[in-house]
Amino acid sequence: MSLSNSQYQAIMRIYNERQYQDKYEQDLRRQEVYEKIPRIRMLEDELGTQAVRHARRLLDGDEAAGSDLRQYTKQMREEKAALLEAFGFPADYLEMHYHCPECRDTGYVEGKRCRCFRKEQMKLIYAQSNLEEVLEKENFSRFNYDIYDDRQKIPGLDLTVAQYMRQVHSWCMDFVENFEEKGGNLIFTGSTGVGKTFLTHCIAKALMDKYQSVVYLSSGSLFDIFSKNKFRYEPEENTQDMYQYILECDLLIIDDLGTELNNSFVSSQLFYCINERLVREKSTVISTNLSMSMLRDAYSDRVSSRIVGQYTIIPLYGKDLRAQK
Repeated sequence: MSLSNSQYQAIMRIYNERQYQDKYEQDLRRQEVYEKIPRIRMLEDELGTQAVRHARRLLDGDEAAGSDLRQYTKQMREEKAALLEAFGFPADYLEMHYHCPECRDTGYVEGKRCRCFRKEQMKLIYAQSNLEEVLEKENFSRFNYDIYDDRQKIPGLDLTVAQYMRQVHSWCMDFVENFEEKGGNLIFTGSTGVGKTFLTHCIAKALMDKYQSVVYLSSGSLFDIFSKNKFRYEPEENTQDMYQYILECDLLIIDDLGTELNNSFVSSQLFYCINERLVREKSTVISTNLSMSMLRDAYSDRVSSRIVGQYTIIPLYGKDLRAQK
């Protein structure tokens, strides 16, 4: 997932601070060791002197100088390790200790972004998602079957709403657990207050905690961004960055599809977004109050056919839980 310049700089500042902290902590450990084992400072000073001496030998054409310095360095390291062990210090106590040994707190390994960079990227996106506080309250750990009706069965299913929601919970957990390998697309349908948005919050939280890139937007916000990108009435960098996030993120969640002001532009952009993400093999989760037939009438046959063919359709049942609360 791409980052804006400001987001990239914010992450790189984290790495710069880590490098400074790594060096500061190493200096503290070194000073501690020097006070307790003065011999180690003498060895390090002598190693510096020997390095200069052997360099001069190399410049003078002494080919043995390199191997002599390596042998001397090996002996010094062995003596230092023995001294550290004798005084109860770990063998690597004087080495730099990194948060991420793979990239040594640079964010890059062989010119490519390290895995830890992606984690920092997702932490930043999480913080900027405006969902952080919401997701602390609405997640799978807060899923409560007791709020669903467990007496009257859903017509045609021979299950109560509570029993059915146990199945829905299981489907959602499977989606999250197999996301990296399988991906997939979901659409939650049902009337107001039956738990569609709550489930999308649960999925968002679970996948963001796995460092998957998640963009969560109401349908109105989604099409507002598409409009700004299309007609260029906002600073280009901000608009294009967000537009690319929508197309490239691991998971796009469109909440309350059907509540936006619909027109031909919205229908065409919805089809483009859905189709483009399918082509890129990126996952999408949609929640809507509309039935599949209403979706077809509101948008187009092309939109409904993509959803019917490529999405797992999960209808939700029951009364408005918010009204009950």
